[in-house]
Amino acid sequence: MKNPCRPCLSFCLLLCLVAACTVRPPEPYGAVPTPQQLAWQQMEMNLFCHFGPNTFTGAEWGTGTEPEDIFCPTDLDCRQWTAVARAAGFKGVIITAKHHDGFCLWPSPESLHTVAQSAWREGNGDVLRELSDACSADGLKFGVYISPWDRNDPRYGTPAYNGAFVRTLESVLGGAYGPVFEQWFDGACGEGPTGRRQVYDWPLFNATVHRLQPDAVIFSDVGPGCRWVGNEAGCAGRTNWSTLEVEGFEPGAGSPPVEVLNGGTPGASHWAAAETDVSIRPGWFWRASETDRVKSVRELLKIYYESVGRNSLLLLNVPPDTRGRIDAVDSLRLLEFRAALDDIFAIDLASGASVSGDSRGRRFIPANILSPEYDHYWALPDGQTTGTLMLTFPEPRTFNRVMLQEYIPLGQRIAAFHIDILTPEGDWRQIARETTVGYKRIVLTPTVTATALRLTIDQSLSCPTLSRLSLFNDKIYCEE
Repeated sequence: MKNPCRPCLSFCLLLCLVAACTVRPPEPYGAVPTPQQLAWQQMEMNLFCHFGPNTFTGAEWGTGTEPEDIFCPTDLDCRQWTAVARAAGFKGVIITAKHHDGFCLWPSPESLHTVAQSAWREGNGDVLRELSDACSADGLKFGVYISPWDRNDPRYGTPAYNGAFVRTLESVLGGAYGPVFEQWFDGACGEGPTGRRQVYDWPLFNATVHRLQPDAVIFSDVGPGCRWVGNEAGCAGRTNWSTLEVEGFEPGAGSPPVEVLNGGTPGASHWAAAETDVSIRPGWFWRASETDRVKSVRELLKIYYESVGRNSLLLLNVPPDTRGRIDAVDSLRLLEFRAALDDIFAIDLASGASVSGDSRGRRFIPANILSPEYDHYWALPDGQTTGTLMLTFPEPRTFNRVMLQEYIPLGQRIAAFHIDILTPEGDWRQIARETTVGYKRIVLTPTVTATALRLTIDQSLSCPTLSRLSLFNDKIYCEE
């Protein structure tokens, strides 16, 4: 006689199997990045190029009274810039299309203080055209810095200027130079040629960028796309949230306090990850007198760890010289920096480990943290905000860098964690205690040898996620 319960039992088993395979991901927590903001942060390092009349005068801030003919690069080669950037691992280039002196590196129809009024290339030159073409040819993204402060335009300080500045933006962002991945807004607001200051219409400026370049990430003290890190020393906060409270603030004098810019605001309603801008030289514009003061590889590694390694994007300024080329000293240093990064991060010492710990279900298992695919991540059940992951190695591993990555499309969650290792002698030892993770956190530890590693998440704003845990050994930059 057939068992009448067997079909029912089989159906129940099928339901259980389907349920196990369809475990839902966590709901997004708080503010989350747009696809454009995520792609921007995944670039990790971009090149900043300060270039203009100041390159030839030696000033940091021009007066706006410089004659147009002062801008006269003798051998401009933007393909050299992009070749160096690509070889050094940078993904995009941002050019100071218009600095505070008001001089435009393109023939702006809104100004009489541009390359069109200079003798350079008989008034037919266009740096933006050459750089955007070079970026396209070398597979890099093109971005622009356009300062609203203008020490040359006689309309500055009057109601007419905001409209003029919008038309300035339109001449660059309207499609003539192709896609722009980042619009960099400096909040500086000084006096113009008439001695007056301008009241900037930031909502209008931002709306213009969004209208013309909807995929562009807008940088300023308060975003809306990404925020200033609060210093020019190359150092993001050791605690660094990508969320920021922006209500009541604006770029420039009305920006949030420096400590807020440096560390963000946990649980805030706006996503604006930090961008760390710093120069490879003491100044922002090229000067021959500073060529022997280009930052060393060790200094650049420190900046990398304190920017990219602290949930920020690194925007490294490398200014072209009076020829219109990146100086040989700077380019060589960038290639040395790239070689050091390649050496440090060539071998993931977590590879081959067995991973254990609680999880949300089959799609979100602990082993996902060893996957190179960012969308494969570990997650805990809803309501569980603490947890532990254990990596056990097949043989002892020696390392001094622990890299962690949250799955930020669902928001930034982890607020505190610590790391312990099991020594070959069988003793557990704590090697790090930190706070935030975000897109990428590189924890610098003493050089240790371990047979196992234990990551404990002590506090999280919601159930934590983790896309990656990797281990590396840096023999170049070591701080014991």
